[in-house]
Amino acid sequence: MTISFTRRTVCAAAVAAFALPALAQQASTFPNKPVNIVTAFAAGSGPDAVLRQISEKLSKLWNQPVTITNKPGGGGFIAIDATQRMPADGYTLLQLDSEHLAALPLLYKSKNFVTLNVFDPVAPLFRTPFLVSVATDSKWQNMKDLIAAAKAEPNKVSYGSWGVGSPGHLGGEQLELLTGVEMTHVAYREVSQLFTSVGAGDIQWSFASIPSSQGVYKAGKIRYIAVAAAKRIPQMPDVPTVAEAGGPAGFEVNSFVSLVAPKGIANDVKTKINADVLKVLADPEVKARYNTFAFETITWSPDDIRKNADAKHKIYEQLVKRKNISLD
Repeated sequence: MTISFTRRTVCAAAVAAFALPALAQQASTFPNKPVNIVTAFAAGSGPDAVLRQISEKLSKLWNQPVTITNKPGGGGFIAIDATQRMPADGYTLLQLDSEHLAALPLLYKSKNFVTLNVFDPVAPLFRTPFLVSVATDSKWQNMKDLIAAAKAEPNKVSYGSWGVGSPGHLGGEQLELLTGVEMTHVAYREVSQLFTSVGAGDIQWSFASIPSSQGVYKAGKIRYIAVAAAKRIPQMPDVPTVAEAGGPAGFEVNSFVSLVAPKGIANDVKTKINADVLKVLADPEVKARYNTFAFETITWSPDDIRKNADAKHKIYEQLVKRKNISLD
């Protein structure tokens, strides 16, 4: 029996010895076939547009096709369901934002789904700040005016977002918490309709990204009274931060987008993808495209992505519990 165990141990050790070089070889030769990136964002959206440019650069770098498959809808679960059972070999990646990583487990408790228990962070893509938009003819000139109006008439001030649990919604909840006001949230299905409603005065304000609101902004229907960031953004240098405009100090609302892979991807493959994506992000053409969207380049490791997602999760957990927000 002892001899049998020893032989089994020796055999296992031999298999492991052969497996280690194989894993190393897998990482060093990645990719040796086409790579597919599934995205939870619709074709033509800002995240989709920059992903396509990045995929083209990666394809040239890797000398392999890098295809994009759009699977929007279902709060991200359509894209998640299409990828979570794929092999963890780096040939299928998934583009998600920080809310898919940090908020989904809180908003869909009945699903018992924790995104980062099913996927491994791989590479960062960008972070986007959000501005506070109001109708061009709004009497509010700054955040001080907005907060004063909300304090004077609890639940009378309305703000819109592109969905329950979105950064636009949770950012509003965070502003309520920090300023002690109560407002009315209105969720829209179509982002374009959201900013049309802000411009028409149907709702009084909304958080906005530059890509999603520029059409209405350039048409002169809305204006920005603040940016929810630590500092002003180059694309809108005259727009003050929330703190500068009379709002709470340190108030930030942003979302980051990254690539993840089905859990279990080899560290060497993950490290290679991360390094190559960062190389592409440094390309002047990519930087120029990012600039048009006010997307901020981030150079995070996979561990950094997880840490930033965990930090957002803690903030969102407090906000979701406070109002018992749910999408179940």
